[in-house]
Amino acid sequence: LQALKSQSVYFDLDRSNVKPEYSKVVSQQAQFIKSHGSDTVTLAGNCDERGSGEYNLALGEKRADAVRKELELSGVAASQIKTVSFGEEKPRATCHEEKCWKENRRVDFDHKPNT
Repeated sequence: LQALKSQSVYFDLDRSNVKPEYSKVVSQQAQFIKSHGSDTVTLAGNCDERGSGEYNLALGEKRADAVRKELELSGVAASQIKTVSFGEEKPRATCHEEKCWKENRRVDFDHKPNT
């Protein structure tokens, strides 16, 4: 589970489409979620610091929704998926250049076992 939690799907600047190189990540996540039918996953959409707060919240939401769609196409029940956007509020890296910005344009997976 820890390995799955550390996975992220990364995005290009101002984009919310899931790139083909992340299909394996989405597939692994989908397999795990489907095999734990009572669990839920929260998809957390994130952005880099550029753009207004409002724009980044909307873009983070679009990114989380794009990953949700891919999971649902892989057979995950909609009831097992929640989405949230943090916009630019939870950066993984804090320098003000591309090497950090690309780390912050992502969707993270937060798995919650149903106990």
